[in-house]
Amino acid sequence: MLKILGIIAALIALAIIGVLIAASTQPDTFRLERSIAIKAPPEKIQPLITDFKAWMAWSPWEKKDPAMKRTYGGPERGKGATYGWEGNKDVGSGRMEILVAEAQKIVIKLMFLEPFESTNTAEFTLTPQGDSTTVKWAMFGPSNYVQRVMCVFFSMDKLVGPDFDAGLAALKSVAEK
Repeated sequence: MLKILGIIAALIALAIIGVLIAASTQPDTFRLERSIAIKAPPEKIQPLITDFKAWMAWSPWEKKDPAMKRTYGGPERGKGATYGWEGNKDVGSGRMEILVAEAQKIVIKLMFLEPFESTNTAEFTLTPQGDSTTVKWAMFGPSNYVQRVMCVFFSMDKLVGPDFDAGLAALKSVAEK
């Protein structure tokens, strides 16, 4: 019986070592990106992104927790505007601040507090093309070792990508009205 327990313990130790080695081969940064064509000019779309109160109409996370507590600070929109949230397990808690609010580029500092702490960058690029605008939504930042261990089991693209797709589709719907 002790021999079997020893073999099981050795297999578990090897599995853990394997996961740790696999995690060490993961990149130390990540980038997630989605885009959509919207039949509206950038000047109609940009305010929907630079005014955090407008996010209630299109952000996929707003629908995941309608009872979420929200706080706004700084200017009403644009550079320096802030948005904080405290929500259920699906949205966690955190804070955003607009760092750049240009006609075709918005950069947001994204600080997650729960379910785990991390600081990332969200970037929206609006590129006019004829009667449409291609909106690219990217999120990128560092991947600490714990996040790299998680990436051995879960794909950030598969976990968060569908939310970006849903958000862009909702943004399109709002902007094209």
